[in-house]
Amino acid sequence: MAKRLLATLAILLGILTVLGAIPVSAASGYETTYSKFLDQPAPAVPAFAVPGGTFELHVKDGIQVQAVQAVSVLHGPYTLSVESSQGNVLTLKVPSDIAPDTYFLLIKTNEGTLVLPNGLKVFKQWPNTLRIAWVSDTHVTSSAKIGFVCGDYFQRDIYTLEKYCPDPIPLHSVVATDSAYTYWSMKRADVIINTGDDVDSSSDLIGYNLIYTIMERAAADGQAHISIKGNHDDPPTVYSKIIGPPLFYVTIGKFIIIGLDTGGDRGYPTMNEIEWMEKVLDSHKNYTPIVLYHHPYFFAPRWNYLGGVIKGLDPFNDNDWNQLKSYLRYWAGDEAVARRFLEDVVKYNIVLTLSGHIHHDMYWKYIDKEGHVHYFLTLTSTGAPDKESNPASHPGYSPTWYGSNYVIVSANGSVEMPYVTVKFDGDKVKSDFMSVPVPQKFIVFRHDSDMGTVAKFINELNTSVSGPITFIIPEGAKIDPQHTNITYKVLGERQIGDKYYMMINATIPTGVSQIVISKGSDTEKPNVQIQYLQPSYPKPDKTFMAYITATDNLGIRDLYAEILDENGNPVKYGKTIKFPAEMGSGKPDNDFYTIELPPLKAGKYKLEIVAVDFYGNKEVVTKELNIKGYTPTSTSSTSTTTTSSSAGGICGPALIVALAALPLLLRRRR
Repeated sequence: MAKRLLATLAILLGILTVLGAIPVSAASGYETTYSKFLDQPAPAVPAFAVPGGTFELHVKDGIQVQAVQAVSVLHGPYTLSVESSQGNVLTLKVPSDIAPDTYFLLIKTNEGTLVLPNGLKVFKQWPNTLRIAWVSDTHVTSSAKIGFVCGDYFQRDIYTLEKYCPDPIPLHSVVATDSAYTYWSMKRADVIINTGDDVDSSSDLIGYNLIYTIMERAAADGQAHISIKGNHDDPPTVYSKIIGPPLFYVTIGKFIIIGLDTGGDRGYPTMNEIEWMEKVLDSHKNYTPIVLYHHPYFFAPRWNYLGGVIKGLDPFNDNDWNQLKSYLRYWAGDEAVARRFLEDVVKYNIVLTLSGHIHHDMYWKYIDKEGHVHYFLTLTSTGAPDKESNPASHPGYSPTWYGSNYVIVSANGSVEMPYVTVKFDGDKVKSDFMSVPVPQKFIVFRHDSDMGTVAKFINELNTSVSGPITFIIPEGAKIDPQHTNITYKVLGERQIGDKYYMMINATIPTGVSQIVISKGSDTEKPNVQIQYLQPSYPKPDKTFMAYITATDNLGIRDLYAEILDENGNPVKYGKTIKFPAEMGSGKPDNDFYTIELPPLKAGKYKLEIVAVDFYGNKEVVTKELNIKGYTPTSTSSTSTTTTSSSAGGICGPALIVALAALPLLLRRRR
């Protein structure tokens, strides 16, 4: 009966999630679902141009384009004229006086006006080197997906991390992804590339809307980006509607970037995709090719999990191929496809391929018989906590962390990662960490409300970070300098479509800092309630959970628990005294949190839940704990009082809280 009830609740939660996430058209007539209007460009596959140049618009059947404008927070709007049309492909002319920037396209059609962020990237002139900021496996989710970080340490289990760290930080996949996009947008790459698993579940419509917003803010920052689909985006029913096409190519001057689809469980592209890629490359000779796919090509953990160097083996030679295929894993599922692809790597001199999927950094250099070097690089997960911890969980395991990277490709085929050093032992890679510690050491917590927008920054990079950062704000909100402790300059504000954007040039100092953009002073304390404990009566020497709700009209900056003994002294576990609250979901309106609490000896204690907002308003809610057989009572040291629910079942608000907690409980059980 209990299992049946649990299954029913899970189904209800799924239905509510889908119903709450169905995209709707804006009241003003603007629409953001690109796939109703276009095949390409898309929110994750922009067009690229230079002033006075052209780009193509691939429109859907029945769509009649009436006007196109390009606008950014700082520039435009510019009117783009149609130079020519052939079938569903329109060639648009870029004005010669357009400023270099990343633009939203406002495309007026017979079916409404599409607002397309990241629609067009304009370079001053075509680059001779391509600077790529690289993220992967962001696994954005509307439910709970959290790891814990502190400096160089990373753990899925907070109790393990607390042995090493006094202030562990719960890092949700949404926060991790937004932090990485924010950092690299401030650093200004030519393009951010995401090598798949944009979301954690291909049916999570809210999750796709969340990463869409992250990409939208990056575009408003002026940062172009490209994304491919991963196995968690498969089937691409929602992905293709909201994010972009599974198969595509774009050109940036003499660079050509091709995105392939390695499917879900398949793990490699189809032969049709390979043949399509060959036709694209045949029509773009003298270009420098870069190919993106999700499942890594070379992956031989028995030989060396971290990568290495493969020299002189020729895929066109049968004996050499028999050696080469021993380095394959996922692509070994179709040997004909795998061999054809590597032959194409040699034939078309594909200098770089980027992949993800394994949640680990991996570096392979393949040197063909002519001496040409081809880089097969794989990045760890930017957003998911399910990867090998640091310290590693078992002797001999290679740890990894939340990571991103920066890759520079030149037109002559050279490839470098200037932020990291790859160490070798002979032909085998020996480096554990081959990615940049972002968001591991650069984290942004954003909160948006009708009253304003706020952000808390944690910068542990030992250097300040400077560059543009854009916020989506309520119209009329202004920066409150008294409650902002970063250096900033407002660069511009503009409404694009239905949203209002503010771009600033910011310097984020080391340590903890914040920015407050509000429509007025916040004088209200946060509202905090302890909903229940799990188990209801904590047992001696056993960990337990506190489930709480917490809201604020502008945003909560700090939310944590402390435990005091009978003498009023803080209870310490490892190095930790303040036990941080974990987000119950990735949704922007999340008000449900959990706190993992340490094992206690038998005795009487006081549990304090502390919430502090961005104006310093503080609320403390307490609950008396009587460990070992006593019925706990509830009190409050402030105006908020929490009462225990009576035994005999769950009803009313408690049922809602239980429903909200269900994904967390299921995650922990897994």
